[in-house]
Amino acid sequence: MKFNPFVTSDRSKNRKRHFNAPSHIRRKIMSSPLSKELRQKYNVRLMPIWKDDEVQVVRGHYKGQQIGKVVQVYRKKYVIYIERVQ
Repeated sequence: MKFNPFVTSDRSKNRKRHFNAPSHIRRKIMSSPLSKELRQKYNVRLMPIWKDDEVQVVRGHYKGQQIGKVVQVYRKKYVIYIERVQ
């Protein structure tokens, strides 16, 4: 049962809002989870990705490789570019 009448659960409306989201909303959508050490230090689970952050790929073809540096955050395409990940 839905409790909040102002939030929709319609799939097409949610997809529309996701793909037409402005940059300041995409920033929150493109957040990534922190490591256990950083989680303890900052008391936060997720943080938005910034340029020059050090990240590790944990999903997809390039998972498990060493830590790389974020070269570019391309919010329009929901993509980040990581140094040394080929």
